[in-house]
Amino acid sequence: MRKGSVEYERALDALVEILRDRARQGAKPLQYGQLSIELAQLGHHVPPHEGPMPYLLEDASAQGSPDGSLPLLSALVVLKETSVPSAGFFKLARRAPYQRPGDDTEIWINELKDLAKHYADR
Repeated sequence: MRKGSVEYERALDALVEILRDRARQGAKPLQYGQLSIELAQLGHHVPPHEGPMPYLLEDASAQGSPDGSLPLLSALVVLKETSVPSAGFFKLARRAPYQRPGDDTEIWINELKDLAKHYADR
């Protein structure tokens, strides 16, 4: 699956919907492996830690907040070993246009709160 392909765009749409559903249900995080399983159940075979997954997560956040004003959907995806997002999430959160302030924990907790609030009535 290559970024920009029809297959990639369909997987991105499915990933965004999975994460929005999670956000609507209180923004409870899910592990990469679980996200991969949910995508596979929808016909999109995306390995949890390689291939297109990091790009899909970044694109899901960019699609959900192109100007940086809304919470980042990728905050919902965490590593099994640590139960927090990967370093890639924190790099994204600190990059323009997002530029989230604080340490990793503060950034993540604020994104989860903002996701739950933003998607509560959607």
